[in-house]
Amino acid sequence: MEVRYLGFEQRQNARSYQFEIVEKGELPRSSIVTADLSLFRTNGVTIQEGPTLCAGKLVADIEKSFTGPHELTAEDFHAYVNARSLAEAKRAEMRKPPRRHPSPSEEEPTWRGC
Repeated sequence: MEVRYLGFEQRQNARSYQFEIVEKGELPRSSIVTADLSLFRTNGVTIQEGPTLCAGKLVADIEKSFTGPHELTAEDFHAYVNARSLAEAKRAEMRKPPRRHPSPSEEEPTWRGC
């Protein structure tokens, strides 16, 4: 299954994200996922993350054979923010610790006195 983002429509305080769903051997079908814009602000999610978040919601709904209207909920945002935070923490943990440069008093002299 392939989900293609086609664009969005602004409807007052919500956005409707449009997708095309392509499955092997079937005709493409379209679907819409709506999101209340206030949920982006209250959860610290940028509007640019909307298509990714909506595509994930759409795929999850399709896998569960959900047939109703697709809408992002506060729970979807919380799950997304938690997963993002865990991924960031894991990336930070994987980074090498910064190299510690010796202080001038710890450095060995480059010359030896006679």
